Amino acid sequence: MTATPEGPRTPDIPAGPDIDLTVRLTEAPGAPEHVFRLAASGGTLAAECTLPDSAAALVAVTQHGEAIFFPKPGPPKMCTQQYGGPQVAVVTGRFMGKEVNSLFSRTDGCEIARWRTMAPLLGGVAGSTGAV
Repeated sequence: MTATPEGPRTPDIPAGPDIDLTVRLTEAPGAPEHVFRLAASGGTLAAECTLPDSAAALVAVTQHGEAIFFPKPGPPKMCTQQYGGPQVAVVTGRFMGKEVNSLFSRTDGCEIARWRTMAPLLGGVAGSTGAV
């Protein structure tokens, strides 16, 4: 934390956007890759955003990003053995000063739940081109 002439301020965040994420979505093996970007500083979306609903993606990322991108180790999870589809999304970039490199899929109940939590960033239940 640093002080300014006006008094204390929030903890330092590295220069650049608070959130700068690239999403690479593939709807099926061998299908074309769709690439989207979400960038924001201080809660304000940057002009470079290319998601269909960048505002909803920003809300999802700020609400769940820490837990989704940097999960805390814990006991093994029981996941239902259901298949949600062949969609795969790789999210890379920076979130609040931390490097992000997360893989999302829909291969079992736990992964489907992660996908739904971040649906505005990754795409809706159908996983189609980032649209919810």
